[in-house]
Amino acid sequence: MTHVPDGEFGPDLAEVFGPQQSDGGPELVQLLTPEGERTHHAEFDMDFSAEQLRGFYRDMVLTRRIDTESTALQRHGELGIWAQLLGQEAAQIGSGRALRPQDFAFPTYREHGVAWCRGLDPLKLLGLFRGVDQSSWDPAETNFAPYTIIIGAQALHATGYAMGIQRDGAVGTGDPERDAATIGYFGDGASSQGDVNEAFIFAASYNAPVVFFCQNNQWAISEPFERQSRIPLYQRALGFGFPGVRVDGNDVMATYAVTQAALQRAREGSGPTLIEAYTYRMGAHTTTDDPTRYRLSDDVENWKLKDPIARVEAYLRRNGLIDEQFTDALTVEADQLGERLRAGVKELADPSPLSVFDHVYAELPPELAEQRDGYAEYLASFEGAH
Repeated sequence: MTHVPDGEFGPDLAEVFGPQQSDGGPELVQLLTPEGERTHHAEFDMDFSAEQLRGFYRDMVLTRRIDTESTALQRHGELGIWAQLLGQEAAQIGSGRALRPQDFAFPTYREHGVAWCRGLDPLKLLGLFRGVDQSSWDPAETNFAPYTIIIGAQALHATGYAMGIQRDGAVGTGDPERDAATIGYFGDGASSQGDVNEAFIFAASYNAPVVFFCQNNQWAISEPFERQSRIPLYQRALGFGFPGVRVDGNDVMATYAVTQAALQRAREGSGPTLIEAYTYRMGAHTTTDDPTRYRLSDDVENWKLKDPIARVEAYLRRNGLIDEQFTDALTVEADQLGERLRAGVKELADPSPLSVFDHVYAELPPELAEQRDGYAEYLASFEGAH
C-alpha cells in the first residue's frame, strides 16, 4: 500500500485526478464569469430569457437582504442564533428555481434562498431561530422539509423519500406533471459524516431519484476543505456508482442548468447525481463563530471579486436588460422586506411552556401526561407572585 503523506497527494492520486485548484479547476461548469461575461459549456449550455435572469437577480438580492437583516436582528438580541448564507445566493437560487412543484427539498439550516424559492414566508424561518417554534411551515404544502440541525441527516431523509416516490410510481412515467425527484442539501463538512455516505450507498443501490447538492463553501466551521478530502468532492460519486459534477456555485446560470439536468435525470428514473457547488462562505458559520480566527482575509477579499450578485448585475447592465428604474424598485422592495422582518419578528408569539408536550406522540402516554400535569402545577405556583 502506497503511503500518502499528510496534506499531500500521492503520485497515484495526482496522476488520476490532478492537483486541486483554488479556482475550482478546469472541470468547473461555468456559464457566467466573475466579470459578468457569458460563456458556454458543451454539456450544460442553455438559453435564458431576460425575464428569467431578472428573476434570478431579484431572488438573490432579496435573499441577501433576508440574511443581512436576520444577522442584524441576532446582534440586537431578537434571534438566538443565525446561520448566514452570504456568498452562497447563486447556489441556492439556481438550484431552488430548477425544482418543479412536485419535487421535494431537504435543507440544512442555511437554505434560506431555497426556502424563498419554495414560497416560504421568511418570518417562518425567523420563528425557528428566535426559538418560538420548531418550524412552523407545512412540509406537505411547500415540499420543503424542516431545517435539519443534525449534520448530514437530511441526506438520508432525501434518499428515503426518493425511494418512496419511486415506489409510488411517480418516477419515469414520462408525465412532467407527475414525475418527481428529491434534492438533499449539505455542506462540505457534512460530506465527512456517515449519514451522507450511507445515503449515497442506498441511493446507488436502489437507483433512487435524488440529487445530492453539496455547497462546498470551503469551511466545515473552522476546518478547511483540504483536511476533509484528498480529491474534489464531486469525484467521490464515482466510488458509489453514480455521476458527479462540479459547478461554479457563484454562477446562478450554471447552477440552474446543472441542477435542472440532474433533477430531470432523476425524474426519468436514471438515478442519483452528486452536485458540488464550488463556492465560499463569506460570513461566519453562524453568528456564534469568529472566522477571523481561522482564515485569511486575503481569501475573503479574493472571493469578493466572485460575488454572485455582482456578476449577474454586470451581465444585465451590459446587455441593457435592467435600468435604474428596475434597480430602484428592487431597492424599495428590499427595504420593505427588511422593515417587515424587523417588525414581524417582535410580533412572533412566545409558545406556551406546556406546548413542549404536544406532538410528541399521537396519544400521550401516561408517564408523559403525569410529567405535563406536574409541570403545569409548578407553573401555576407562580401565578399571582410578585
